[in-house]
Amino acid sequence: MTKIAICGASGYTGAELLRILSSHPEVEITAITSEQSSGKRVTDLYPHLFQYKDLVFEPLDKSKIISKADLFFLALPHGASQEAVNFFYTHGKRVIDLSADYRLRDIQVYQDWYKISHKYPETLKNAVYGLPELYRLYIRTARLIANPGCYPTSAILGLMPSLKAGIIEKDWIVIDSKSGVTGAGRKAELALTFSETNEGFRAYGIATHRHRPEIEQELSLISNYPIKISFTPHLLPLDRGILSSIYCKLKKDVNTSDVIDLYKEAYSNEPFVVVLDEGQLPDLKDVRGSNYCMLSATVDKRINQLIIVSVIDNLVKGASGQAVQNMNIMLNLDETLGLKQVGLFP
Repeated sequence: MTKIAICGASGYTGAELLRILSSHPEVEITAITSEQSSGKRVTDLYPHLFQYKDLVFEPLDKSKIISKADLFFLALPHGASQEAVNFFYTHGKRVIDLSADYRLRDIQVYQDWYKISHKYPETLKNAVYGLPELYRLYIRTARLIANPGCYPTSAILGLMPSLKAGIIEKDWIVIDSKSGVTGAGRKAELALTFSETNEGFRAYGIATHRHRPEIEQELSLISNYPIKISFTPHLLPLDRGILSSIYCKLKKDVNTSDVIDLYKEAYSNEPFVVVLDEGQLPDLKDVRGSNYCMLSATVDKRINQLIIVSVIDNLVKGASGQAVQNMNIMLNLDETLGLKQVGLFP
């Protein structure tokens, strides 16, 4: 039984980790931290997590908590994770960081986009980007995983087979993504209140969203080419879910069935990627509460474009579920352990 600590457990991703791990047979939650909720029980914040009725939030005292767990999930804000990750990692612990602090390989790119200095370049060099469909072999032997962002997970899984097969133009990729409000976290913010979001639908972060360099980094590594994308995120008046519509110019003469066959072959051994048949399109409800990414592909011959639709639950495959998937791989467990739930429909 592996002992688990969750630092920053009072936010949405921390609570989702607790929910998913409640049915995991190989782990025990031995510590949870929260600065704002220190001294409170899990059920004071989240009654649905009644399995943890005796578990109490404590402040993040790194020197005290380190002896309580074998593996640490960090669900802390960007910037706040840096020091804690470095501390646990350099003291020999396994770490899965759900912040962006160790995702970007180029420190200058991180500092330019997040406006935060990175103090631990040597630790950064040892971080593995935690997208199992791309880096499974490296994750297996890693001690530090940089869990991917939600938009990047949706976009990269949507584009990877096309880029690897060389069927699309690398200089013309448009990613149009829509996310539920939990993607912004649990903080109180006027723009995320019910009255501001209900019955509305708006774009934000055009050309400035911080997930853009993360997507570009991984697509560039996949294709061995410096890819730049057009990326526009939107806010949906929903709790959870991401739908990305991805537009690419084709450079090979292919039809829809060819592309679907390509994607089905590429993901044939992936337990959490579902490629739909021709004529089917994914819905956010298909993946709600699950760790699955569902994909469709359509070729528009009239304008020589490939349109990919990729849907995930931003809190599961886009965050906590993927983190548990990474944990399973690191611990040499069945990768799907605790994650086999299908989407909650309707």
